Amino acid sequence: MKVEIQPDVRTIATQLGADAPYALKALAGQLADDPDMGQPSNVPGILNVTVDGDMFEDCPDLSVGYIREPDRIEIRFLKAVPTTEASTDVAHQEQEQSRDKDEPGDPVADAITVREVADAWRRIIGWLKHNAPDSYAALRAGASPAAIAALEEDLGIPIPVELRALWMLTAGDDGANGWGCLPRNMALMRFDEVSACYRLKMDAQAHQDPLNVGRPEEEQFTVWKATRIPIVARGPTDSTSGLYLDADSGYL
Repeated sequence: MKVEIQPDVRTIATQLGADAPYALKALAGQLADDPDMGQPSNVPGILNVTVDGDMFEDCPDLSVGYIREPDRIEIRFLKAVPTTEASTDVAHQEQEQSRDKDEPGDPVADAITVREVADAWRRIIGWLKHNAPDSYAALRAGASPAAIAALEEDLGIPIPVELRALWMLTAGDDGANGWGCLPRNMALMRFDEVSACYRLKMDAQAHQDPLNVGRPEEEQFTVWKATRIPIVARGPTDSTSGLYLDADSGYL
């Protein structure tokens, strides 16, 4: 089994400790022999395995995400995980596995989707590095599976594969001098903003529902739908308007 490690993953490893690159290399050897040793993560198509940092002199516990294909493995995600967070992630993974038994997906299609999102995001951050380094520096690190699961529970709706994959790469945009990383200076919303905006919109719809009673369908007014997930804000400090992803239709 061929195991590939993305260049940015190797770079991250060098920043996590002197022995982290060796730990990653050792894991790659294990995956070549046992490609299914990982557990399903909160991002469909991505398997996750934890490396015990105590096995090495200068290496934290590592959370490694990889794509498993018939003839190859590609390691795409790497981060240091505190012990408490690692245990929380395991609990959420068990919940996800239980839920996945009731809601089976297409692992191959999910893996392709995750790869497409990761490839597109790599091109975006590559452009930002060279043309807008301040905006690149303002991007938050990827969210943990536990954080994404907690947000999904808060919203009460399933988060689409594409959005899970994006949030694993970055959990929002802090902005640079009031400017976002997206065209027209729009910004990727942070998780607390996503949750607050969603609740605000749902409350507005709850206020509107009684007013719609008795009206013909064409005269009823829809403020918000439960399947809409806010993801892009007008600016880093202005989430009064922006873009949402409809979880049902995929419409942005």
